[in-house]
Amino acid sequence: QVQLVESGGGLVQTGDSLRLSCVASGRTFSSAHMAWFRQAPGNEREFVAAIARSGGRTYYADSVKGRFAVSRDNAKNTVYLQMNSLKPGDTAVYYCAADFSTYPSNRLSQYDYWGQGTQVTVSS
Repeated sequence: QVQLVESGGGLVQTGDSLRLSCVASGRTFSSAHMAWFRQAPGNEREFVAAIARSGGRTYYADSVKGRFAVSRDNAKNTVYLQMNSLKPGDTAVYYCAADFSTYPSNRLSQYDYWGQGTQVTVSS
């Protein structure tokens, strides 16, 4: 089992930055590919970013590429999502997720463990 706890969400204005954190406990964090997804009201949960277990490869949705950066600190069992140049369209609940399969993925169904989510609201 893996427990994931997100933090760092809040209410910001257009153009501001936020850094989300997700702390993992349970199974060996360094063995997990980690990802961030988000879900806006009335929308399906969508992929935002992923990072391989080693931290050597990262993947982004087109909508956040160049503005968001995912990173991890395996010594702290923590994955981060640095969000810059935030827009109202980024408003959503952000979830981190863990997967122990062979390759990181942008597919929601691949991730077995999920946090409870943290709300990000960007005002115009």
